[in-house]
Amino acid sequence: MDTPIKVTRDCDATLIPSGDEIKLIKGTLVRITQALGGDFTLYVNGNLVKLSGKDADAIGKEVDNNINHSIDINNGEYSDDLVWEQLKTCFDPEIPVNIVDLGLIYDLSKEGNEEDGYSLKIKMTLTAPGCGMGPSIAQDVDNKVNSLPGVNDVLVEVVWDPIWDRSMMSEEAKLKLGMF
Repeated sequence: MDTPIKVTRDCDATLIPSGDEIKLIKGTLVRITQALGGDFTLYVNGNLVKLSGKDADAIGKEVDNNINHSIDINNGEYSDDLVWEQLKTCFDPEIPVNIVDLGLIYDLSKEGNEEDGYSLKIKMTLTAPGCGMGPSIAQDVDNKVNSLPGVNDVLVEVVWDPIWDRSMMSEEAKLKLGMF
């Protein structure tokens, strides 16, 4: 864990794993345990919380938003590859592997066209049905994919069939988590 950081202003956060919304108060000491996908997992008073990248300044950090570089390379146009790249910026705040490599994205479909834009439907699951962070992760997926050029609407559906298991993880994810 990093050295303690004082929160410089009040900001919203999400308690892990319950998913309850809390307020971090100015002056609270926190430690960063994970900084991935533009968000931060913080250790606060014996608890873990997720801090959105939009509030990174409250802990003296800036968000590295590499997706803007990819959008520029793609001339600001929609592409399926860009959607998958954006999905790889979404993380369970307790696991240092993105949701694509964890095998949580089951399906991505689109309707529409390049001229009018696309509506996307994403079917995803979670590593455990009781995960309180499910709505937060699904909202993160919705927000990030909706920010892409050519995307008009995103519907994220959390499904439980088939049930997720470790075999759905990429080799890279298994290696990172020491599951070989």
